[in-house]
Amino acid sequence: MTIDFNKSGGLVPVIIQDNRTLQVLMLGYMNEEALAKTKQEGRVTFFSRSKNRLWTKGEESGNFLIVKSIDPDCDQDTILIKVVPQNVVCHTGSFSCFGKKYSKGFVYELQEKISKRIDEKTENSYTYSLYQRGINKMAQKVGEEAVELIIEAKDNNEELLKNEAADLLYHFLILLKSKRVLLEDIEEVLKKRDQL
Repeated sequence: MTIDFNKSGGLVPVIIQDNRTLQVLMLGYMNEEALAKTKQEGRVTFFSRSKNRLWTKGEESGNFLIVKSIDPDCDQDTILIKVVPQNVVCHTGSFSCFGKKYSKGFVYELQEKISKRIDEKTENSYTYSLYQRGINKMAQKVGEEAVELIIEAKDNNEELLKNEAADLLYHFLILLKSKRVLLEDIEEVLKKRDQL
């Protein structure tokens, strides 16, 4: 990997992104020495413009950024580093310097849409009508979709398999909403296991 440190006076911007969620966590700067130290130690080290020295994120708080990948942009004057944060990233106590929560992708947007339709009691909404029918019906639908997914998994039609998987996920999100559980809660359980 070649980075052009000369373009901007020896420092290049570094975007820090959560390796699991792809949420942007912060922006910092590196010189050649900071990049070399980051590669060597596997923890992100910046060049602090205010302290005028190398600064390893977490050196005081213990909230290190564990490096998973380092990639230059197309002009080789900006770096993207994907990390596993050891705790909150922002000095304000927020998970990200850009706010507490950003969407993690379409499934999270779908979760929000499902929640909104139920909370707002949206008329003519399949989501809300299923929710109104109660926990037994919601759980039954999840079971039906799971069985249909199993049946499609035994065949070789990829499109049908993907459709049944989507149906299962959609109904699963409705069931989670009814139990006041979020995908984030399920993620936390999986992160604690982290031996998949």
